[in-house]
Amino acid sequence: MDGTLTADGSIGRANRLKAVWRGDSGVLLGLLLVAIFFGFLIGPQFFRPVNLELMAIQTVIVCVAALGMTMVIVSAGIDLSVGSVVALATVVAAVLLRRGYDPALAALGALGASALCGFVNGLLITRLKVVPFIVTLGTMLLVRGAAKGVAEERRIEAPLTWLNDLLRTARSGGGGFGVPAGIWITLVLALLVGAVLGYTRFGRHLFAIGSNERTARLCGVRVERRKLQVYTLAGLFAGLAGIFQFSRLSVGDPTVAVGLELDVIAAVIIGGGSLLGGKGTVIGTMGGAAIMAVIQIGCSQHGLPNWVQQIVTGIIIVMAVALDRWRQKGS
Repeated sequence: MDGTLTADGSIGRANRLKAVWRGDSGVLLGLLLVAIFFGFLIGPQFFRPVNLELMAIQTVIVCVAALGMTMVIVSAGIDLSVGSVVALATVVAAVLLRRGYDPALAALGALGASALCGFVNGLLITRLKVVPFIVTLGTMLLVRGAAKGVAEERRIEAPLTWLNDLLRTARSGGGGFGVPAGIWITLVLALLVGAVLGYTRFGRHLFAIGSNERTARLCGVRVERRKLQVYTLAGLFAGLAGIFQFSRLSVGDPTVAVGLELDVIAAVIIGGGSLLGGKGTVIGTMGGAAIMAVIQIGCSQHGLPNWVQQIVTGIIIVMAVALDRWRQKGS
């Protein structure tokens, strides 16, 4: 994403729209190469429809959270509490369902709790003037502890509802056109985030803040308000990812999604985002999330033990940060 500011403090419209919607073609090429690699290792069954569906479902959870993270990283922020917020959302949804609340109200309750977590992040960052890394590192532990407290440090069983069908295909009682409803929701959200970043004042302000916060402030951008809004939105997206996680598990689990924030951040950086802010693409983020899902599922199906998968994931994250630095030097 071109981070050059115009006279009014915004990013050049043509370059911004081009980057937001087209993304980084290298990411899509990388996704293709990773898929071919595991297809060679595992065999043709790796590309069977059932397995592709599994990879798509796995991508949904990372991708939804990464869409919120994209907006945060564009504004030169970071959110390490994503995994904990996902866990809290599963617990809140399960507790409300168990108490007899309507599934829609349970989902809204989970989203509300998640948005509140994001709001608190934004409030602490803007009011205490503490760097986002430190604030969200603290809230990562705080929210995880809250999730365990609400769940009384155990998994919460919940009755089956339509929430459990969000990541099921039409063949098994959910979705449409053979595609899980959660995938359709993710695609719609991606379009919305792309439109927000590319066509709205809010999106222009995020890029301006990430490119040069001081200049953005001088141009009249209400930086603190925008940061508060973007972290609240990031919490909301993490909450939705938590609902999808609950759909897969059918339980509220306060220990789930440990380390998910690393996958989410890596997806954004692999997709063309920059830890220094001012850059980020929707298509790139989706491609990065798909790469993470393909690698994890490929390693699992190839029979690699969990510790090897963690090493591979760690290498990917380091490479993503190195790629970000390389792009910064080349820009």
